[in-house]
Amino acid sequence: MDLGFSGKVAVVTGGTSGIGLATASVLLAEGADVAICGRNAERLANAHQHLVEQHGNTRVLACRCDVLDAAEINGFAAELNTWRGRVDLLVNNAGQGRLSTFADTTDDAWRTELDLKIMSQVRPIRAFRTLFDMSDAPAIIIVNSLLALQPEPHMVCTSAARAAVQNLAKSLSIELAPQGRVNSILIGLVDSGQWQRRFEQRQDTDQTRAQWFAALARSKNIPLQRVGEPAEVAKAIAFLGSPAASYITGSALEISGGISRFI
Repeated sequence: MDLGFSGKVAVVTGGTSGIGLATASVLLAEGADVAICGRNAERLANAHQHLVEQHGNTRVLACRCDVLDAAEINGFAAELNTWRGRVDLLVNNAGQGRLSTFADTTDDAWRTELDLKIMSQVRPIRAFRTLFDMSDAPAIIIVNSLLALQPEPHMVCTSAARAAVQNLAKSLSIELAPQGRVNSILIGLVDSGQWQRRFEQRQDTDQTRAQWFAALARSKNIPLQRVGEPAEVAKAIAFLGSPAASYITGSALEISGGISRFI
């Protein structure tokens, strides 16, 4: 299927690794020009080089940017305006999980988590609004977690923040229609930088990476019996954000290997 990305312009926040980098690569392969951003300059340079080697220098823009910093995200938008002058797809992909119960989550932790999850959506959407207006069919994909609908007691703070993000996504899908579409994805366990760090901190150092991830999938009772790959999420993002999904808005696509328990 031709997703219709030829000549389109996409932005991927948190595009230096994991789902973000995989999404940038898939969108480039589908014909879009892609701008990525990230906070870490070294990781950003490595991601940019990786994408350039695969898809050429003229189709990739990389900007160091903290999406929580209004001045920096506005600067990123200004660079993109000079580079291509519009945005057809924004993939908001930022943030990681916080392990904490209600009893051990401080006020500062609550504020930090809510600010990260909510404002990492609000500030990029606000910054790119005028560039969306230059597109004939703009779309936003919010990368969210299954925790939004299925909270975990050991991640109470993140679960609450993710639920707020899902509410925001639904509200935006109504407010921004009919000019643009807003959808979200709800991911379960997907191989990423934070899971790599947890693997490196494991107690059983005799386990290989493959063995550790297989045991993790069993312990979480994932029906597909494995952890997801970033490229699997990226392909779903590409579809939802593409002209091929032109009548889909306000939806939440679960990508979790079947782990959810709700209907």
